[in-house]
Amino acid sequence: MLSSKGFWHHEYWLPPGATWEDMKGIQYPQPQDLLLCIPGALLLITVRCIFERTVALPLGRRLGVSDKLRPKLQPNATLEDFYVLLGRTPKEGDLISLSKQSGLPVKKVETWFRHRRAQDRPGLMKKFCESSWRFTFYSTSFFSGLAGVSHCLSLVSQPLLPALGWFYLLELSFYCSLVATLPFDVKRKDFKEQIIHHIATITLIFVSYCANLVRFGMIVMLVHDASDYILELAKMLHYMKWKRVCEAVFIVFAVVFIISRLVLFPLITYYYFVTKFQLFLVSCVINAFLMVLQLLHIFWSYLIIQMIFGVILHGAVRKIFVSSVPPLLMRDHEIQGGSCMAAGKGHHGPSPTSDLCNSLYE
Repeated sequence: MLSSKGFWHHEYWLPPGATWEDMKGIQYPQPQDLLLCIPGALLLITVRCIFERTVALPLGRRLGVSDKLRPKLQPNATLEDFYVLLGRTPKEGDLISLSKQSGLPVKKVETWFRHRRAQDRPGLMKKFCESSWRFTFYSTSFFSGLAGVSHCLSLVSQPLLPALGWFYLLELSFYCSLVATLPFDVKRKDFKEQIIHHIATITLIFVSYCANLVRFGMIVMLVHDASDYILELAKMLHYMKWKRVCEAVFIVFAVVFIISRLVLFPLITYYYFVTKFQLFLVSCVINAFLMVLQLLHIFWSYLIIQMIFGVILHGAVRKIFVSSVPPLLMRDHEIQGGSCMAAGKGHHGPSPTSDLCNSLYE
C-alpha cells in the first residue's frame, strides 16, 4: 500500500465483509495505480500546449477570433510601483496621493490604471484556445465514456475492466492538470468555487477507485461531462461572435446542466447510497464530497437561472453575453472583445446580467 497499514485498513475503505485480499490481482483496482496520474497530468499539459499552438490558434484565426487592440500606456514608475506592489485598483485616497506624487490629474491616474489592467487581461484568442482544449477533452471523455458504460452496479466484487481503469486515470490526470495550470489559465469570477470543485473531484476519483466503486464514479463523471463540453462550445461561439448560434447553444447548455446536475445527479447518488451501498467510512467520505459538488451545482444553477430571468425581465436578449471581464473591471466599464449577445451602440457599461455571465461564460 501507499502508506501505513492503519490508514489502509480494509474496514475504512471497503464495505463490510470485503478485504484487500479479495481484491488482489490485476483485475481489481490497486491504489498505487493512480500514481500514474502524475506523469499523466504532465503529458496532458504537454498535449494541451501542442494542441493550442497547432490546432486551436490557427482555427481561431481562420474563424475570425482576434484580440482587441489595447490602449497605449504611458510609462510611469510611480504608478507602476503601486500597481505591482499595492494593488490593481487604488482607492479614492490612494488616487489623490498618486496624483500628487506623479503630477497627473486624478482622472488621468484612473485612466492609467484602467489601461494597465487592460494590458494584463487575457485576450480573446487565449480564451478561445483554452475553451477549444476543454471542449475537445470533455466531448471525447463524455462520448467515449457513454459508449463504454455497461451496468449501473458498483459492487466491490466486480472486477475492474481495463477501459474503466484507463477512463478513471485519464479523468484524474486531467483534473490534476487543471489544478497545475490554474495560475496560468483565465481567472474567472468563480475562481474559488472552481478550486473547491477540482479538489472535491480529485478526492472522489481517488477514493472511489480505491474502494472499487468505479462504475458508480464513472456514471457521476458522465453526468458532469454531459454539460461541460456544451458550455465550452458556447464559449468558443461567443469569442467567434456567432451570436444566434451562441444563443441556441447556451439554451441547450442551461437545460442539460440543470437536468443533469439538479435531477439526475441526486437521483443517481440517492439510488446507490440507499439501495446498493452498505455504510462504511469511505462511503461517508464520498457522500460528503458529493454533497459539496451538489452545493456547487445549486450555486451555478442559480447563476444560470438568475441570468436568464434577468434577461427576460429586462427584455434585453442581446445583452445576455457581455464580454468576459472580471467584476472589478466591470465597474470601470472596461468592455472588451464584443459579446455573444452584444449590447447596442447606445449601451454604456455592463448589462444587468453581465456580472452573472462572467462566472459561467469567461
